[in-house]
Amino acid sequence: MSESANRTMRAIVLDAPGPPEALRYRELPVPVPLDGQVLIRVRAFGLNRSELHTRLGLAEGVTFPRVLGIEACGQVAACPGGEFAVDQQVVAVMGNMGRTYDGGYAEYTCVPASQVIPFRSELPWSTLGAVPEMLQTAYGSLVNALDAQPGQSILVRGGTSSVGLATAILARQRGLLVFSTTRNPGKREVLTAAGVDHVIVDDGDVASQVRKIVPGGVDLALELVGTPTLPDTLRAVRPRGVVCFTGMLSNEWLVKDFYPIGYLRNLVRLCAYSGDASDLPASVLQSYLDGVSAGRLAVPIDHVYGFDEIVEAHRKMESNSAAGKLVVAV
Repeated sequence: MSESANRTMRAIVLDAPGPPEALRYRELPVPVPLDGQVLIRVRAFGLNRSELHTRLGLAEGVTFPRVLGIEACGQVAACPGGEFAVDQQVVAVMGNMGRTYDGGYAEYTCVPASQVIPFRSELPWSTLGAVPEMLQTAYGSLVNALDAQPGQSILVRGGTSSVGLATAILARQRGLLVFSTTRNPGKREVLTAAGVDHVIVDDGDVASQVRKIVPGGVDLALELVGTPTLPDTLRAVRPRGVVCFTGMLSNEWLVKDFYPIGYLRNLVRLCAYSGDASDLPASVLQSYLDGVSAGRLAVPIDHVYGFDEIVEAHRKMESNSAAGKLVVAV
């Protein structure tokens, strides 16, 4: 019998879109996993824009009531199919977590085994909880979408976001020249600490600032702000360079009256990345965590909240004032 049978857990439930206060604490039954599923004892989870979009009513395909959370970090509590050992440290990401089935905002979460990645680390759970979705998105965008190579230059638009900072760390590790933007000059030190070579204060015309340093334009760009800044980001890239559209910090992701020839000038190529757990090999996750343990890499965390502080955490996320990942320790 699963250890979850006849047990309850605390969970954070959203009954319908609304303000941060719409997130309510409830006692729910601990899920009972089936073959092909993994029950995870959640120790920490990171906050993501996807969850903000769901809370604001901007996400499609979400059913309510719902336990939010597109990622979680913890230990295997039960795994009927034997894919993972009980007590194994794991992360879970994506795969419609927190959208069509309950996600990581709870003491336990039950997810498909395909969304689970194992690791071993003695880092604090609050540090580990910041990593999965941030690393999956940064790694997938940089390696899978942009195919970044040593010696290339990259512009990260939305650089003080958790994904932006993780991308800068990975890009420097791979020998790229890194440009990164912030709207707040006071966050320069956050970017330089992540290894950014050129901090660009975003005044709406980032392309001109970039081309003063690299007249021909950068090789690559990662767009994390959204469609309002995408045209300017495209202008910052050299002919045959590549822009990857990954994030929507602006909560805007549609291009109205899209005319490809007018929009995509100078032979710049545009791709997009959303990704899944399969885009983050266990070896990459383990290598990153080992690097953090050894002091070679960092985990950009803005603040760690307690489980009872989800309203405050969502307020901070919605304010766009964080410089790094917001984490909740369970």
